[in-house]
Amino acid sequence: AAILDIGLPGMDGFELARRIREASPGVVLIALSGWRVDPNDERVHDAGFQFIFTKPIGPDELLKLPTLQ
Repeated sequence: AAILDIGLPGMDGFELARRIREASPGVVLIALSGWRVDPNDERVHDAGFQFIFTKPIGPDELLKLPTLQ
């Protein structure tokens, strides 16, 4: 799994996710953002994120994801 911040400087998390998806199609992509991201946003779908969380989020919440158990 890859946990990505959406608000990265230079290359945003959406672009990074697309590049990771190209290199590793089976990887689970998890988005973190300081602002609310609509799960129906076309950029979320195009990037291939399976999960989206608004910060702050604790490790306990992430570890509840079936893909991280």
